[in-house]
Amino acid sequence: MKIAVLKEQASGECRVAATPETVKKFIGLGAQVAVEAGAGVTASIADADYVSAGATVATRADTVAGADIILGVQGPDVASISGAKPGAWITAGLNPFGERARVDAYAAAGYEALAMEFMPRITRAQSMDILSSQSNLSGYKAVLDAAAEYGKAFPMMMTAAGTVSAAKAFVMGVGVAGLQAIATARRLGAQVSATDVRAATKEQIESLGAKAIFVEKVAGIEGEGSGGYATEMSDEYKAAQAELVSSHIAKQDIVITTALIPGRPAPRLITDAQIATMKPGSVIVDLAVEQGGNVEGAVAGEVVVKHGVKIVGHRNVPSRLATDTSALFSRNLFNFLSAFWDKEKNAPVLDEEIGNAIRLTQGGKVVNERLLG
Repeated sequence: MKIAVLKEQASGECRVAATPETVKKFIGLGAQVAVEAGAGVTASIADADYVSAGATVATRADTVAGADIILGVQGPDVASISGAKPGAWITAGLNPFGERARVDAYAAAGYEALAMEFMPRITRAQSMDILSSQSNLSGYKAVLDAAAEYGKAFPMMMTAAGTVSAAKAFVMGVGVAGLQAIATARRLGAQVSATDVRAATKEQIESLGAKAIFVEKVAGIEGEGSGGYATEMSDEYKAAQAELVSSHIAKQDIVITTALIPGRPAPRLITDAQIATMKPGSVIVDLAVEQGGNVEGAVAGEVVVKHGVKIVGHRNVPSRLATDTSALFSRNLFNFLSAFWDKEKNAPVLDEEIGNAIRLTQGGKVVNERLLG
C-alpha cells in the first residue's frame, strides 16, 4: 500500500495534505509514504522532516508511481498523476460542483475520487470533517483580517487621555466559522452580535456572550437543511431579514459574513445600499467571496472600498494559516483512512454510508448522486 502526498499546484495554496505526524501514523498502519519534494515548504515543513518520519521524498513522477492512494488538499490534474495504479484513490478537497470537468476526467482515467468535503455530518465522522476544521481557523483569521484593516482598536480602553470605545462587530452566518469569529472578536474586546437563518443557533450565539439578532414570527426561520447546513429562505423571510439587518448594520464597525449553501452560489446578505449606511472606516470581511460572495461589490482576492467601507475578499483563507490548517487537514485525512483500515488487506475498505457519500467516481463512471441529479 503506497500513499502519495502531493505538492499543491493551485495558485496561492500553501497547505499540505500530510505532516510528519500523520506520515508516522500511516507507516504505523503498514503503508509506505512518498512525499513530493517541497510539498510542505509553504506550511513550514522541510523535506528532511518527512524523511525523519519515515517517508521517501521524490519528484512528482516518482511520488505518484504505483500509488494506491493520492492525498491532496485540492484535487490534482489528471495528467500529473498518470503513474498511479489503476483504480487509485484520489482523496482531497475536490470541489465537485466547481470542478466538474476534472471529476469527469478522474472517471475517464479510472480513478476513484473521494471528495472529503462531502463527508456526512454524523457523529462518527466529525474527526474526518475538513470543512469544519478549516472553517474554524477561517473564522479566526477573518477577525484578524478585519482588525488589520480597521483603523481603530477593538476593546474599550480607559486612559488618562480619554476613553476609546469598543468596536461593534456583527457576524452573519453562525456555522463553524461564524462561531469562531464570534469567540475571537469577543476575546479582542469587541461588542459582538450575530445572526443566522437557523433558529437553533440563537442559543449558541448567546452562550458565547454575543447578542442574537433574529427575525421573529416569520415563516422560514428554521432554515435547517440536511447535515446542519442552511437552506434557501422564503421570500417573506428574506424581506424581513433585510429590514432587520439594514437597521442593525448601520451601527456596526466590523461585519463578518460566512453564509454558504453547498452546491449553490453564496446567498446575498449585504447590498450596496446597506453598505452606504455604514460609517466610513468600517470593515466587512466576506468569507464566501469565492462562491459569489455574501456582499455586493466584494471581489475575490482583493480589498475594495465602497462608500468609505473596506470590503475584504481574501481567497483561500485557510491557506493564510497554512501550518495549523495543514495539521488539522492532515489529521482529518488520517482519521478517515485509519477508521476503515483493514489489517489483513493492509488497505482501507469503506463502508456504504460514508463511501457512498464521498465517492464521486468508480469503475470509469461518475457515481455520486449529488452530481447525477
